[in-house]
Amino acid sequence: MTAAPIHPWQVILASASPRRRELIAGLDLSVSITRVDVDETPSPGTPLREVAEELAVRKSHAWPGTLGPDQVLITADTTVLLHDRLLNKPADDEEARSMLHALSGVTHEVVTGVCLRTSGELISFSDVASVRFADLSDAEIEHYIRHYSPLDKAGAYGVQDWIGHTGVERIEGSYFTVMGLPTHRVYRAIKELRPT
Repeated sequence: MTAAPIHPWQVILASASPRRRELIAGLDLSVSITRVDVDETPSPGTPLREVAEELAVRKSHAWPGTLGPDQVLITADTTVLLHDRLLNKPADDEEARSMLHALSGVTHEVVTGVCLRTSGELISFSDVASVRFADLSDAEIEHYIRHYSPLDKAGAYGVQDWIGHTGVERIEGSYFTVMGLPTHRVYRAIKELRPT
């Protein structure tokens, strides 16, 4: 039995990510799912920590629908930062392999940007978590690439996958931010929205 929504907003999540769909369902809100496709190339000169939020806002503006007075559109994007490098979704297995070797044994940042838009208001924010990987062997990296789907994930990994269970030593910040949606901040932002 599904719980009754705790807030009156009708949430529209514009995302193709099954992880975000899973996470938004945990908030006991009335949610419908759609998707939006945009060019995810960052604007020139955008600071790396701001790329995810910029892309979340871009996705919001690209959604072609019209919002009713009780609807809120949520879009999001997640980036992985290793020092001064932005690790996007890998183009192929070789790039995924290179990314995972670079992440092995070091700490990196995961930034998830979120945009909430109603018929009268737009707010955006980002949430950052630090993730420390253990040293990953060549065999472990090959196992992950062979049996999971690293090509649709920033940084070539999903924290909820096998590699997260076995290779992540420490997370500072929200696990859900690493997974793709900082649910605690999304929920709080919805609570603070003003009806139009």
